[in-house]
Amino acid sequence: MGGDGGADPVIHFVFVHGASHGAWCWYKLTTLLDAAGFKSSSVDLTGAGINLTDSNTVMDSDQYNRPLFTLLSDLPPHHKVILVGHSIGGGSVTEALCKFTDKISMAIYLAAAMVQPGSIPSPNLSNMHVGAEEIWEYTYGEGTDKPPTGVLMKQEFRRHYYYSQSPLEDVTLSSKLLRPAPVRAFQDLGKLPPNPEVEKVPRVYIKTAKDNLFDSVRQDLLVENWPPSQLYVLEESDHSAFFSVPTTLFTYLLRAVSFLQR
Repeated sequence: MGGDGGADPVIHFVFVHGASHGAWCWYKLTTLLDAAGFKSSSVDLTGAGINLTDSNTVMDSDQYNRPLFTLLSDLPPHHKVILVGHSIGGGSVTEALCKFTDKISMAIYLAAAMVQPGSIPSPNLSNMHVGAEEIWEYTYGEGTDKPPTGVLMKQEFRRHYYYSQSPLEDVTLSSKLLRPAPVRAFQDLGKLPPNPEVEKVPRVYIKTAKDNLFDSVRQDLLVENWPPSQLYVLEESDHSAFFSVPTTLFTYLLRAVSFLQR
């Protein structure tokens, strides 16, 4: 959606992946949007997807989110985007909301960390990806005597936690492309200072009802603690709605942005 006066009329979606994933995970959704005449961009955060940085060297969220911040800062004047974040990528969306409020016409959180700047999230929410320790494999880029620098879900658990309702082809695809996520980039999740400006941007939450990683109770708590302007439920979706229910997700995205035109 464009801004005021002389704005670009194209509806432009920008997609932000979650931990270990990359721009590649949105391929079904961006295909649907592009075919329908919308503009879409999907970004590889630092150390993810085909970004060449070793994720073990990513020190903080600012470094991790830099590709997203660069994309937003390079947008033409008056050009606004609909920012869509998945899972822990919701933290990246909220940081972008704080830094580039005037570049975002709507923020959409897909089974994502949605924590109001200035609030104190419960440990249950800020550690949304901890789960059972045995499902995670840690890397120690600075030595085993130092805290871990990377984390990746072990292969034998991915189908259940990430992709229980998704086509097997997508499970196979992801097994070739997932990368360790930078642990230090997530340490400040939900710890942003208060920012009243972000309340001017409408937010949408899309809940995944058959999610084995981020359960319904915790998603409902996020919605209760920072109520969005719209709430949708993907009844048949696992944690990875872009694989399991791309057409329904596409429909919900279009329904959400239709409110911007009213």
